[in-house]
Amino acid sequence: MERIGRDKVGYDDRLCLLEEVDIFADLSESEMMAIAKAAPMRTYAPGQMLFTPQQPVEALFILKRGRVRIFRVSPDGRALTTAIVTPGTIFGEMVLLGQQMYDNWAEALDEAVVCVMSRDDVRRFLLSDARIAARITAILGARLKAMEQRFTEAVFKTVPQRVAATLLTLSTQPPRRPGLLPFGAKPISITHEQLAALVGTSRETATKALDELADRGVIRLSRGRITVIDSARLADESAIS
Repeated sequence: MERIGRDKVGYDDRLCLLEEVDIFADLSESEMMAIAKAAPMRTYAPGQMLFTPQQPVEALFILKRGRVRIFRVSPDGRALTTAIVTPGTIFGEMVLLGQQMYDNWAEALDEAVVCVMSRDDVRRFLLSDARIAARITAILGARLKAMEQRFTEAVFKTVPQRVAATLLTLSTQPPRRPGLLPFGAKPISITHEQLAALVGTSRETATKALDELADRGVIRLSRGRITVIDSARLADESAIS
């Protein structure tokens, strides 16, 4: 009986998560229940890889909690982040639609909880439904546009500009405990080393850029946390001159 109870909690969690994902809008309760049953939940520790070029996974991931970064590694060993995935977002869908993503890595930035659907279940429940397939296609277009922007930034933006742009992206998530910070302040749980990896630079260089932003009052630094004080000025700092 205890095992059944735990399974039910997990199933209810999956159903609640799927109801928050845009591609599943307008589905009936029975359709949602069928998808939830086909999407077991998995937990990944901070720094753990969900997939790599050496261990590709042909599955659709739906992020419930935490953050995941998608990145590529250049021949000289430099990592280029192509996406930062936040809760309620799907990823891994390009493989399922026949597009190659075997050169991509997916790393949990925090403890990440995901629902995972197999290739066969995605075809059976999602791609066979014209409503969902159309939404996935739209997501693909947005992802490709964002990826192109990341590549452009890597070529034309300086490290301080990339640091500012990355902080701006990460700060779009609402604080977990609203009301405890100055108006407009947006906290980001991230270390200098993690930020350096996102930006594609050394920890020392990222720390120097952060210190300069802090000195100008754009951000506030604390252990394992960066708080954005002035989003407008941070946007100016991220722009190409």
